[in-house]
Amino acid sequence: MRHLSAAPPSPPGAVPQPSRTEWGALRTLIPYLSRYRGRIFLAALSLITAKVANVAVPLVLKQIIDRLTPGHQAAAIPLALLLAYGGLRFSNTLFTELRDGIFARVSQRAIRDAALSVFRHLHRLSLRFHLERQTGGMSRDIERGTRGIETLLRFALFSIFPTLVEMTMVGVILTVRYDLWFGLITLVTLLIYISLTVAITEWRTQFRRRMNEMDSRANTRAIDSLLNYETVKYFGNEECEARRYDENLQRWEEASVRSQTSLAALNTTQSLVIAAGATLLVGRAAAGVVAGRLTLGDLVLINSLLLQLYVPLNFLGVIYREMKQALSDMDRMFRLLAVNEEVADPPGAPALVAGPGEVRFEQVDFSYDARREILHAVDFTIPPGRTLAVVGASGAGKSTLSRLLFRFYDVNGGRILIDGQDIRSVQQTSLRAAIGIVPQDTVLFNDSIAYNIAYGKPGASQAEVEEAARAAHIHAFIERLPDGYATLVGERGLKLSGGEKQRVAIARTILKNPRILVFDEATSALDSQSEKAIQDELDRISRTHTTLVIAHRLSTIVGADEIIVLDHGRVVERGNHEALLALGQRYAKMWSLQQQSL
Repeated sequence: MRHLSAAPPSPPGAVPQPSRTEWGALRTLIPYLSRYRGRIFLAALSLITAKVANVAVPLVLKQIIDRLTPGHQAAAIPLALLLAYGGLRFSNTLFTELRDGIFARVSQRAIRDAALSVFRHLHRLSLRFHLERQTGGMSRDIERGTRGIETLLRFALFSIFPTLVEMTMVGVILTVRYDLWFGLITLVTLLIYISLTVAITEWRTQFRRRMNEMDSRANTRAIDSLLNYETVKYFGNEECEARRYDENLQRWEEASVRSQTSLAALNTTQSLVIAAGATLLVGRAAAGVVAGRLTLGDLVLINSLLLQLYVPLNFLGVIYREMKQALSDMDRMFRLLAVNEEVADPPGAPALVAGPGEVRFEQVDFSYDARREILHAVDFTIPPGRTLAVVGASGAGKSTLSRLLFRFYDVNGGRILIDGQDIRSVQQTSLRAAIGIVPQDTVLFNDSIAYNIAYGKPGASQAEVEEAARAAHIHAFIERLPDGYATLVGERGLKLSGGEKQRVAIARTILKNPRILVFDEATSALDSQSEKAIQDELDRISRTHTTLVIAHRLSTIVGADEIIVLDHGRVVERGNHEALLALGQRYAKMWSLQQQSL
């Protein structure tokens, strides 16, 4: 894993941090919900019906109590009131569950669609972004973002909106049935309660945000350390890694403690406001009963309405905090969608037209950083079915050629053509389908050997996989394994040796069977015997493919049709093996040095 530290200005691969509040994430979420307008409408209708039934329960209870008070005592409670009381309580539960069932598809599909959009977008981003990313922190951002969508929708539809509906109905009932003071006391209490809750929660949010930041950093540190387990062991740095991990955990602990202690202040403030408002309302209602203006049923009704209203309000601080956190988490995830595709297909780009496979670099200039140019006016042509090898010292720009050919980056100057088509003008998927590569550093998926070979041609049969493995001289090795082709290769293929991984990569490319092949030090991890066998196989495959070979060991490219020598990004020599030896320049010196080391 490679990490590049970002310095201002932000690198192209960095996640942008636009100056907007977390509420902007709602605008990004709306399109994922708008396709389910019908379900959302039915869920909202069920919610309102449930709340109407809930608020109506105290009204029926008042009627029952009034029938039982002295002076109004009846021989029996009317059956209709009892049935209404039971029916309303059941209706509240029924429509609440109906709301949950209707909305379940909306929330889960929105989560799925959003996560899939981010996942696809990440795969469309440039190699530069992924070299600069921190995998652990980014994966945690996506995980929290999808969870945040569920949290936001659950609290918005199941807590905030129902409470607003209930608050409105209770305020109207108290004002219409009694007097304006009941409505005013309720309204002022709610306004004070909500204002203080929002203000204190906003203050507390900084601690939660700090917690998440430290959580992401700790997770990044842990994943990076575990992925580089062998390196940690080589240098005996287990305690060093533990200390660095604990530094982030310590900061997370401090922020967590402050978040928890500040919650006590919020809960105390909320209870004080609710107690004051409830005392004023119940006192006014009791005075009305004493004065004969109200009945005991009215007192019970007012108390029941207040209980129904204040119980959900007790959780408003938690709900608001969780919603803010959910929005913050969603915002971090959706900001990934705002990262521009550095390498994008032009509108209406056609697919690469299949041809014989001629590759041409025309005066190509390129730099990863504007301050340091890597390639300078590189110009060469690989005729169809021919092999061109590129050699040079480390850092000369050899591997950059393959990255440009795959269009992981766009050239700064000049152009790259395949069968006369500028690769910037065609669809990237069709371009990469026409090219196969065996890289120097082979990374495998943590899956079976069969899966990793078949990755070159998804849907390939077992027979095709085995045929490719035979061509890569790895079939016999796989057959000797206890689980054969079902053997798991481990994280990044670490259960296999370097040579075994490389042969799996060769088999994968053979199975893909592209028109153009790129071998980037394809046999560098093999022993001499395996190298000779596989080199013969690669030579056989190359006869029918256009091949670009990036080599360090010159013995592997002696038979190339043309060899070019790169030095600091410039082509300084070209010709076949014999011609370059005859020149007696750089290539000849490199050859002499390697022969001496044998």
